[in-house]
Amino acid sequence: MTDAQDAAARTPTEIDAIAERWVDTLVELDPAYAIWIGRPGRLGEFGDYSPAGHEARLGAVRAVIRELEAAAPRDDVDRVTRTDLLAELRLEVESSEARLELRDLNVIASPAQDIRESFDLLPHATEEDWATIAARLGQVREAIDGYVTTLRAGIAAGVVPARRQVAEVAVQARRHGDPLGFFGDLAGSAALEGGGALPEGLRADLARGAEAAGDAYQELARFLETELAPVAGEADGVGREHYALASRHFLGAVIDLDETYAWGRAELARMVEEQTRIAGEIVPGGSVRDAVAALDADPARKLHGTAELRAWMQQLSDRAVEELSRTHFAIPEPVKALECMIAPTQEGGIYYTGPSDDFSRPGRMWWSVPEGVTEFATWRETTTVYHEGVPGHHLQIGQAVANAAHLNTWRRQLAGTSGHAEGWALYAERLMEELGYLDDPADRLGMLDGQRMRAARVVLDLGVHLGKPRLEGDGVWDADYALAFMRDNVNMDDAFIRFEVNRYLGWPGQAPSYKVGQRIWERVRAEAQRREGSAFSFKDFHKRALDLGGVGLDTLRAELG
Repeated sequence: MTDAQDAAARTPTEIDAIAERWVDTLVELDPAYAIWIGRPGRLGEFGDYSPAGHEARLGAVRAVIRELEAAAPRDDVDRVTRTDLLAELRLEVESSEARLELRDLNVIASPAQDIRESFDLLPHATEEDWATIAARLGQVREAIDGYVTTLRAGIAAGVVPARRQVAEVAVQARRHGDPLGFFGDLAGSAALEGGGALPEGLRADLARGAEAAGDAYQELARFLETELAPVAGEADGVGREHYALASRHFLGAVIDLDETYAWGRAELARMVEEQTRIAGEIVPGGSVRDAVAALDADPARKLHGTAELRAWMQQLSDRAVEELSRTHFAIPEPVKALECMIAPTQEGGIYYTGPSDDFSRPGRMWWSVPEGVTEFATWRETTTVYHEGVPGHHLQIGQAVANAAHLNTWRRQLAGTSGHAEGWALYAERLMEELGYLDDPADRLGMLDGQRMRAARVVLDLGVHLGKPRLEGDGVWDADYALAFMRDNVNMDDAFIRFEVNRYLGWPGQAPSYKVGQRIWERVRAEAQRREGSAFSFKDFHKRALDLGGVGLDTLRAELG
């Protein structure tokens, strides 16, 4: 920190101290939080996934609520911290009262995935790092056992996930539990930074830990197949009450679900019209499918192999950072470092992980390349680099982390919602079009392909979970209709489409948060432009917005309105 920054640093308050203690509590209850924010801790251990662990966390949540309710904000930073942390904690209590933890199982973001994914961000440069990994591998069984105990409590209470999610997660668990799966591969590829060999004793510890972790996932699969599947729910939709809770969790805002469904349908129609028009620029008189076929057949738009993919991502990202830091964004120096990575899994998808609090671990953009996929189309993924990198997630999250002079650790590292983060990333995609980075019609078509998918997800997610009538024909939305609907609206491999639909069915409210969040971000900026007129500055607006850190979307509107 420079002397000028140090002089301008904000004096921490009582509310900051409450928020800091809450972060400490989270790290104590679940060391995965320490991994996520890059803090020293009990990295070789897991949190307690059993009902006792849930009760311990709930007790801590209620204690912090009482502290915050008794505390008076000293300034605007305090007011935002208090408002958003209270909202998050109260919603956690509501979710617990609805016993949602008893049915917490889905294909993408439940303990079944969290336990495995916790290994992705662990350092693996030194013998000490690998010893930590070996210790954590040895604790997977206990974590899985606690999780199974919770799901068994759900069976006893009649609070169970949908059968489709149970079946799909069992397949994932079998894959991870295979001797040639994730854990075996992690142990088998272990090496010191620079390629040096590990001591034999440590290699043996890793092998034993990997075998035990794999066995635990095989046991999870057996439980899912033999105990949970027979009593799991038939319906994929969760209903309005559960959905309203989930929507508030992912947005940090209350929305009119029925109005949003109608808007989603109109937004999808707008995306289809815009995409059709751009397709005609690529293949005169042609359809979107014609344009996609022409672009996929263009060798100049192809990358071969993951090494070429990673190099292309890094080059495109570096260029965006360098140019945008001179024009529309005030990018702090530590945030200019972004690593583009090939993920250690093969499950598909591209995602971002933030920097550690001291930036010793930089922000990273990860591509989980499915097995057998060796070719990549640049026209599809240019906008993805902007979404995950700069000006998308990396700038948004990195700028918050860099704002240590004014924001407590909770605000920098853990606060915020999917709607705030993903809405910003979609806003960033459209901004790059405004700034001329997507002037190539092919890249613009790729951006619109993603925007169309996000609009379709609003309609599908609300349609299925609220039991809306089908868009045509008789009956209501169900899984088969949702799959056909997505096939009509997404130019993706069918296996990807099937996974995505299963994701929406098992994770209600998350998928719409992207497009709904974008809608709110664009409205907030438009309001600022109307209010400020010729004095409006992109750079100033973006700095004000991102300096808030992660917040709920209702808070965003209030603070920038």
